[in-house]
Amino acid sequence: MIAFIEGELAEKCPDGIVVDCGGVGYFIGVPVSLIGALPQVGSRVKIHTYLHVREDAMQLYGFASKKDLELFKLLINVSGIGPKGALSILGSMTPEQLRMAIVANDAKVIAKSPGIGAKTAQKIILELSDKVNIEDMIDVADAPAFAAGDKAGAALSGVAADVMLALVSLGYSNSQALAAVSAVSEADATDESTMLKAALKNIR
Repeated sequence: MIAFIEGELAEKCPDGIVVDCGGVGYFIGVPVSLIGALPQVGSRVKIHTYLHVREDAMQLYGFASKKDLELFKLLINVSGIGPKGALSILGSMTPEQLRMAIVANDAKVIAKSPGIGAKTAQKIILELSDKVNIEDMIDVADAPAFAAGDKAGAALSGVAADVMLALVSLGYSNSQALAAVSAVSEADATDESTMLKAALKNIR
């Protein structure tokens, strides 16, 4: 297993990149969003990789972080989602947006990815909802006031849950509501009215 490849970024292609590592050029399939985020050709890069092996081919897929790589691995384990489908999803939204959509049960957002229909999007949520949670998206040091238990963001409860429902009733998606509530500071989470005003400011 090739855990990562570090070397000179030799080329950017429509569907991946070439990294020169010790005089050998490795083609790595990456999300479209990562291609644009990488530095210019000639720069040194480190790409966390997954080697996909089939009977007729071997293909490397790469990501900027281990966390994004783990999300890719979760996606390709969903029945009906292969590496290309997973790259399509991670190319049309950030890993954070995907995690938020899964936690918020927002299939419509995932279904906007090329080649991913409503049924497939719902299947992703169904199979990954117990593997992705708010904890993956919130830094323990910046945990909001509604964090339950010892781990930040373990669940929504009380005022935060009511505010999220209020935002959804106003027409915002589950993902937008969850993101807005998660970003509210402890100082603004004293009561429902104050928290709602703060959350509305976080809506993008």
